[in-house]
Amino acid sequence: MSDLRDQIAVIVGSSSGMGRAAAVSYAEQGAKVVLAARSVDKLEELATQIGDDALVCPTDVEDSAQVESLIQKTIDTFGRVDILVYATGTNIPDRSLENLSYETWNMMISTNLTGAFHCTKAVLPVMRQQKAGLIIYLSSGCVQSPDVSGVSYQASKCGLSGLAHGTFKEEQANGIRTTVIFPGLCDTPLVFKRPTPTPPEVMAKALQPQDVADACLFVATLPSRTRVPELVLLPAGL
Repeated sequence: MSDLRDQIAVIVGSSSGMGRAAAVSYAEQGAKVVLAARSVDKLEELATQIGDDALVCPTDVEDSAQVESLIQKTIDTFGRVDILVYATGTNIPDRSLENLSYETWNMMISTNLTGAFHCTKAVLPVMRQQKAGLIIYLSSGCVQSPDVSGVSYQASKCGLSGLAHGTFKEEQANGIRTTVIFPGLCDTPLVFKRPTPTPPEVMAKALQPQDVADACLFVATLPSRTRVPELVLLPAGL
C-alpha cells in the first residue's frame, strides 16, 4: 500500500458523513481533494479544516452541466483526476410503496443513481487520456440484504452496482478501475430520515463514517495493478 501523495481526488458528497470523512482521510494521506456537494457553507468549513490541499466546488449532481463544470474546474486547477468517490446519497421518511410518489421516486433515482452516472460520464474522458483512474461508489448493505429502507432507495443502490461493473468492463483497457462499497448501518445524518427512530442501543453498534472512509482509503492506496470489485462493510454487532 502507498500514500496518496500527488493524487487528485474528487469527493462527491463531501459536506457530511462518509464523504466528509473520506475527504479528510485522503488529504491526510497527501491527496489534493476537490470537495463537491450542494452545501457551500459546509464545504468551505471543511476546506478550512483541510487547508491548502482542498478545492471547493459547489455541485448539484442532478445537473449534468454542474457536474461537467466540477470536473473541468478540477482539470483546470490540478491537470488530472486520479480518484472519484461518489458518496452522495439520500432517503426519505415516506419511503413505503403506499406513500412513495412519482416525484419522490424520480428524486431518489436522480440523486442516488443518475448523479453517479453524471459524474462517471464527466470524469471518463480525462481518465481515458491518463490511461488510469479509480471510481469508488458508496452503495448500501441493503443490496445484499433487502430491508425496509424503501424500494426507491434499494433500487437506486442496486443500480450503482450495474453502473460500476459495466463501466469497468467497458473501460478496463483504458486503465480505469471501479469499486462498489456496501456499508451497513452507519451513524450519519441519513439515519435521521428514518420514519421510526433507530434505538440508541442499536446505533451504539453502528459503523462510524471513519470506518467507511478507511475502506475508501484502503481501496485507493492499493497498487494500480489490483482491483477490488466489491467491498461489504457491516457492523460486527448487528
